[in-house]
Amino acid sequence: MHLKSYVTAALYGLPALAHAAPSAASYSQPSTPSPSSSASEDHFREYTIKAENITAKVIPYGARLTSVLVPDRDGNVQDVVVGYDDPKYYLHDSQTNRTFFGATVGRYANRIKNGTFSIDGNTYHIPENENGGQDTLHGGFIGYDMRNWTVTSYSDSSVTFTLLDQGFENFPGDVISHATFSVSTEKSAENPRGLPQLTTKLVSLALTEKTPIMLANHIYWNLNAFKNSDVLKDTSLQLPLSERFVGADSIEIPTGELLDVDTAYEGALDFRQPKLIGKDIEKTTDLCGDDCTGYDTCWLVDRPAAYAAANSVVPSLRATSEKTGITLDVATNQAALQIYTCNGQNGTIATKESQAKRNKAQDGDSGATHINKYGCFVIETEDWIDGINQPQWGRDQYQIFGPDDGPVVNFATYQFGTF
Repeated sequence: MHLKSYVTAALYGLPALAHAAPSAASYSQPSTPSPSSSASEDHFREYTIKAENITAKVIPYGARLTSVLVPDRDGNVQDVVVGYDDPKYYLHDSQTNRTFFGATVGRYANRIKNGTFSIDGNTYHIPENENGGQDTLHGGFIGYDMRNWTVTSYSDSSVTFTLLDQGFENFPGDVISHATFSVSTEKSAENPRGLPQLTTKLVSLALTEKTPIMLANHIYWNLNAFKNSDVLKDTSLQLPLSERFVGADSIEIPTGELLDVDTAYEGALDFRQPKLIGKDIEKTTDLCGDDCTGYDTCWLVDRPAAYAAANSVVPSLRATSEKTGITLDVATNQAALQIYTCNGQNGTIATKESQAKRNKAQDGDSGATHINKYGCFVIETEDWIDGINQPQWGRDQYQIFGPDDGPVVNFATYQFGTF
C-alpha cells in the first residue's frame, strides 16, 4: 500500500490510441514517417541505446524493441529484429494483424483457458479475445502491447518504461511494471569475451490484490537478416536444458500433460543438441494447433538440482545463422521458453526497407522483401503457460502475487557473436 501511494499520475500508462485503423491487410512499409499529431508523437518516439557493436531501438508504445543492429561474420551490420522502420506502423499492426512484434506482453503472457482462473477460492473472468471466445491471449483485447508506457529513465545505453495497470481487462487489483532494455559489451563472468549484449528486465509489483502476473518480451528474430526466404535451412537452434514441453490441444491450450522431447512427434522437439529449425518440422503436424505444422510450443527449462536454483539465470537457448554467421545466446531466470516459428506469417507484411537496402548494398539483391511463413522465430522467456489453471503443476508461487510479495522479475540476456 505504501508503494501505491508513492506512484504519481505521471506513471500511469495512457489508454491505447483510438485512431481509425488503415484498411489494407497487405501493405508496404513507408520509408519516412507519416504526419501525426503532437499528442501521439511521444508514444512512437524511438529511443536509441548503444554500446560497442550493438545498437538497439525501443518505443514507449507497447514497451517495444524495434531494432537490434549487430555485425555479421564479415563485419557488416545487420538488423536481426523483425518489425517496422516507421514506429507508427506498430499501431497499424495492432489494429490489423496484431503480430505483437517486439512488444512487452501482459498482464499475463500466452493463453488463459476460457479467460478464467481462481485465486483463494474466488473465480475471475477476463475477456476472451481468441478462438471465438475460448481463451484470452497476451492479456486480452488491449494488452500491455497496446498501452502507452511512460519513459521513466533514459541514458546512452539503457531505457526504462513504466506502466501502472489499474485493473486493465478486468484483472484483479493494480500492478505497476517496469520494462528496462540495456546494451553493453562489458566483460563479466557471464560474458567473459565482452560480446555485444542486450539485457531485458521486466519487474512488476502487485499493489492491492492477489493477481496473476507473467509478463514476457515478444521479440521476433531473424539472424539471417532476411537474406534467405525463411529460417528453416539456415538457422540452427539448441535448447540444452529442455527435456520436456507442455502438451497442448487443437487451439494451443495446455492439456496438463508434460511430454518428453525425445519421444513425442518422433523427436521433432528435441533440440538438446544443435539442429536446424526445419530439420524435423514436417513431423509437427497439429503441434501448433489444428492442421498447423511448425513450432508454437512451451519448452521447460529444467535446471539440474545440483547445478542451479529454480530461478537462477542459466544459458537456455543458442541460435546460429549459417548465412550471416551471427550467433545468439539467451540466458534467463525463467522456467520456460515459448518458441514460435512464424507459422502464421504469409508474405503480406513487408520486411524493413532499411534492411532490404543493406542486403542490396551487401549482396546485390534485397533478399526476402516480405515476411514469409517460417521467415522468423519468437523467443518468449516466461513461466509454464496457463499454469494458473494447472494446479497439479504447483506454479502458483511463480505466477500469483499479492501486495505482501516481493517483485516479479523476468530477466534475460541476449549475447551476439559470430562463427
